[in-house]
Amino acid sequence: MLDYVRFYRRVRRRSREPYDVVHANYGLTGPMALAQSIRPVVVSFWGSDLLGNVGRMSRLCARLADAVIVMSNEMDGMLKTESHVIPHGVDLDLFRPFSREAARRSVGWRSDATHVLFPYASQREAKDYPRAERVVDRVRGRIDGDVVLQTLHDVPHALMPLYMNAADVLLLTSKSEGSPNSVKEAMACNLPVVATDVGDVSERLAGVDPSFVCRTDGALCDGLIDVLGARRPSNGREAVEPLGIDRMGERIKAVCESVL
Repeated sequence: MLDYVRFYRRVRRRSREPYDVVHANYGLTGPMALAQSIRPVVVSFWGSDLLGNVGRMSRLCARLADAVIVMSNEMDGMLKTESHVIPHGVDLDLFRPFSREAARRSVGWRSDATHVLFPYASQREAKDYPRAERVVDRVRGRIDGDVVLQTLHDVPHALMPLYMNAADVLLLTSKSEGSPNSVKEAMACNLPVVATDVGDVSERLAGVDPSFVCRTDGALCDGLIDVLGARRPSNGREAVEPLGIDRMGERIKAVCESVL
């Protein structure tokens, strides 16, 4: 709270400069965007700001803002105000399919193992790494060969396509999400996804094969085994093409124009 107090004067002063709209990108920035009454305010929520421990504050900001952007229909249903559902877009030029062998050489992964990608640091509680470990342990007892669970920490975003293309499958075991970028980026690389039913994952993966949306550990295990047994890329890129970053930018611009 002291940080907000210290920041208040700076926000008031800057709001008198020649801006047209203030866009608060994440719920925690909402109070400061609304601290000034000169410019209209658009607030974007990412998921954890509505679903986590700052949810009450975020919902208050939504009621006070001139326009609200959310990432999924699930998030829209959590608000009592009208919102625009605009999922995060994907850079389709950066995230694209290419040689798995070349990608594995680049990231230093073994070519003779099966690699399950958990695209987060294991310490992030909301991503539920212990569940990913349990599921992969069960898979190891049911298929031949080495199965390696790969986690990522502090990897530059520009290098993520290498890991996506080096993996055999992306595993997402999150407890809650808005519209997880990792799933859409994996789709753009035609990497199969096995995920818990959170956020808009079910909507995004509708018609994507092979990929599975699951509720139980057993279903996650079965989904991984099916994907690894198929040994082929998904058709995810075709499904995610409407969510390119250019299209996302056009829609956000239209929201900003609507409040002027």
